[in-house]
Amino acid sequence: MRLLEMTLEQVRSKLKSYKGRNIKIMEVCGTHTASIFKAGIRSMLPAEIKLISGPGCPVCVTPSAFIDKLVEYSMKENYQVLTFGDMMKVRGNKYSLTQAKALGGQVRYLYSPLQSLALARENPQINYIFAAVGFETTTPLYAILLEEMEKAGIRNLKLLTSVKTMIPALDFLCEKEEIDGFLCPGHVSVIIGSKVYEPLAKRYQKPFVVTGFEGEHILASIYEIVTQIEAKEYRMKNLYTSSVKEEGNQKAYGAIMKYFEPCDAYWRGIGTIPGSGLRLKEEFLKYDAGSEEAFAEEGLPKGCRCTDVILGRINPTECPAFGKRCTPMDALGPCMVSSEGACGIWYKNR
Repeated sequence: MRLLEMTLEQVRSKLKSYKGRNIKIMEVCGTHTASIFKAGIRSMLPAEIKLISGPGCPVCVTPSAFIDKLVEYSMKENYQVLTFGDMMKVRGNKYSLTQAKALGGQVRYLYSPLQSLALARENPQINYIFAAVGFETTTPLYAILLEEMEKAGIRNLKLLTSVKTMIPALDFLCEKEEIDGFLCPGHVSVIIGSKVYEPLAKRYQKPFVVTGFEGEHILASIYEIVTQIEAKEYRMKNLYTSSVKEEGNQKAYGAIMKYFEPCDAYWRGIGTIPGSGLRLKEEFLKYDAGSEEAFAEEGLPKGCRCTDVILGRINPTECPAFGKRCTPMDALGPCMVSSEGACGIWYKNR
């Protein structure tokens, strides 16, 4: 029976009765992880179908050296660091931005990068450093910010960038890890489109399904993955056509490519993934706050298993530190800090 002809109850019944080989399905995006808990989807699946988290939390994979650089700026006279709230509690090698602020550092969190424009205009004596972290979802905002900075001639605002892209990371996961299918990140897919997953599905013979964030969307997408695996017919399938188009948002992607270019990027807990980052093009480096200096190979804190979590090797509860040495109020590793981090989501829903 075709998916479009089935009721939600029929989809649930089909999945519950599955008795084939064990299947590991990765939900790349943290928002999907939260939605899976909210809808109680794991309780609807047999033991043979396992859902695992991926590296789709940008804060979680941001290097400690990046945090250290922000902390350094916050302590300088006439400087202020601007950031999203999720970045505040992530530790660098010594301090988090929250700790730096408590020690007298100038740190302020914003809801949008564009808020920094008014601050820069109103306080020309202060040098503002915006922590530009994220995937393709947030990068168009940084492009708009740069465009407005150019128009207004603002020179007391710069970006420290740690921007990453999803397709090279998925390529890496397919190459290195044992994952049977992917729930593609919905928000990222709005920008990059659905067509970009087709080469991965063909090359690695795995299902890539673009899905929304409601429980029935995710359940239908899991059914699609299982059906493809049973039939041994692997392809990209877009089940989020209301928001995700084949070519994505070309205007937003064009804005990204105007100011940024691909580069190798270091993912905390994973390592360097070739071509998985975006840096400012040479002609726009006057707006860069030293991003090239904010990367260094590093290990995670002793006892932290964030690497295994974001690569889908274990669930967060399988880490001995989970809920004991590592909690949102005193996080050992980065996956416990962010609202999109797998460990933080699992802790909240424990």
